[in-house]
Amino acid sequence: MAPVELKPVVHVDNEWRRWIAENLLLDGLPQVIYEQMMRAGIPHEEAVQELQQAMASPYLNGAQRLRSRLAKHDWVLETQRHMNRLRSTEVPRRHKLSREEFLDAYYTAGRPVIITGMMEDWPAMTTWGLDYFKQRCGDREVEIQFGRDSDTQYELRKTAHRKTMLFGDYVEMVRNAGCSNDFYMTAYNEGKNRTALAELWRDIVQIPEYLNGEGSTQGFLWFGPPGTITPFHHDLTNNFMAQVIGRKRILLMPACEVAHVYNHEHCFTHVDGRQIDLQRYPRMADVQVLSCTLNPGEVLFLPVGCWHFVEGLDISVTVSFTNFLWDNDFTTEYPKLQAF
Repeated sequence: MAPVELKPVVHVDNEWRRWIAENLLLDGLPQVIYEQMMRAGIPHEEAVQELQQAMASPYLNGAQRLRSRLAKHDWVLETQRHMNRLRSTEVPRRHKLSREEFLDAYYTAGRPVIITGMMEDWPAMTTWGLDYFKQRCGDREVEIQFGRDSDTQYELRKTAHRKTMLFGDYVEMVRNAGCSNDFYMTAYNEGKNRTALAELWRDIVQIPEYLNGEGSTQGFLWFGPPGTITPFHHDLTNNFMAQVIGRKRILLMPACEVAHVYNHEHCFTHVDGRQIDLQRYPRMADVQVLSCTLNPGEVLFLPVGCWHFVEGLDISVTVSFTNFLWDNDFTTEYPKLQAF
């Protein structure tokens, strides 16, 4: 007779206890959990005892109460998702939108809108161009994001991609690059570039209808070749994107879609806006994705928490602002996530 192969005995440790609690909180049936523990080699008496202790634990009961409250929060978000489907999927364009209507219909409602006619008095709209940039600031040292093609997580690791060079040399890189995402001057480089490119900010006019205008250089400069990609993410403030040169394609997902967009770290998701892979990310099939093209002279309002993906269609220069007339400090309230 062949010897009977005995299955090694497995004892419940804290990792098993975490697993039991997580499955009970996810409405797993105790009998199913017990059967899985038995198959793993945990003795009957130990499996029963651990399950009974977990179900009677005041800690687990407290976690169940918290889960119920979080489920209520999810219900509110799901309700908003359904209500959003009653609106047009087109991002509205409004000409010289009044302060009052912008505040009531978009800023406080968290709805994106493209505003036209508010950049007509900007000298930048008639003077900015590659030759002008070289003439005014070509000899200044600036910072850019470089080597992005070699790192799929270039936005999360953007500190590692900083490079300094003469602005004139960067302008020529943009002029001759064709379509590229390997280098880009972004808001993250603003600390170095604000002083170096101070003359350019004199060509920008704050928009007093919506912005507080304190200081002449409030804002951030984005400048790169066609093909630059800012992957899906959300900001921690409300934002304006004012397009000066070129066009940008922008995909938007309302903030209430957060549970469906695979938010893997901080304010980013791995979902690629260039080709959304529904096999890998099936919950994206039910997400409302809005699309628009931002043209020169147009300002896009991006509400706080609104997910957005941005692709440069041409050589592109954008100025962004966060200095609104109204409360825009939501960064301090952003949750600090802990890993256990």
